[in-house]
Amino acid sequence: VQQGPVRKMKRRCLHGKKPKICILRWEEGQVLPAQLQLESLPGNSTNPASYPFEVMMLRVKGANMDTIEENPCQEMLDKFIVVCKELAAQGVKDITTSCGFTAYYQEGLAAAVPELVFTSALLQVPFIQTMVGPNRKVAVLTANKYHLREEHLQRAKIVDRDHLVILSLHDQPEWGRIYTHPNEEFNLEAVTDEVVSVVRKGLEENPDIGAVVLECTDLPPYSARIRDELGIPVFDINTMISYVALSLNEYKMF
Repeated sequence: VQQGPVRKMKRRCLHGKKPKICILRWEEGQVLPAQLQLESLPGNSTNPASYPFEVMMLRVKGANMDTIEENPCQEMLDKFIVVCKELAAQGVKDITTSCGFTAYYQEGLAAAVPELVFTSALLQVPFIQTMVGPNRKVAVLTANKYHLREEHLQRAKIVDRDHLVILSLHDQPEWGRIYTHPNEEFNLEAVTDEVVSVVRKGLEENPDIGAVVLECTDLPPYSARIRDELGIPVFDINTMISYVALSLNEYKMF
């Protein structure tokens, strides 16, 4: 288990306690070079500097591109459940993950342990749909729309599909190389431009979009730029972990 350092913030953080929040990560050696680049960016879910409070991080054996994004399975759910029960015994109160596609396992994990479990930023979609109202839509920006299955949406309790727009990075020249050239690194500047460009195009084609949710936990480093350039509310795994942390008194706003 790796504990991340506390970043100095103006807000008052509660020090001297074991972290109540654990982020489940992919197995050591199973993260692609381009993903390692993204993990180094402030805002990425696996970068401890992203949080104004302490978090615990734990790599889970068997968690990788295949079992999380491409071919989720019962065997992986069983492994997650064992890990979550062990974390609960250590005093962890909230469990999240390092990939939005882990929403596939949301129902099984939440049913198996009494602690708070939120596997994906996708869980925010019904909440945000309520906020934007019945005349606007919520856009989900995903790493790959072909890996975003019906089961992900169902288990994230996304019922209103008429007011949902799926935007995908899979066919962008630079981002798409993670699938076509998995052992190569990214041009991070090009990735930044692609992320903003895909959202901009989505807004042009769907002017009734009222908010954007970033499925991928590698995308929060770009949230601020999307907000600044496109003037739209952006939600990601960090917006979710922040209000969960507030609920657990892991840090205070006042």
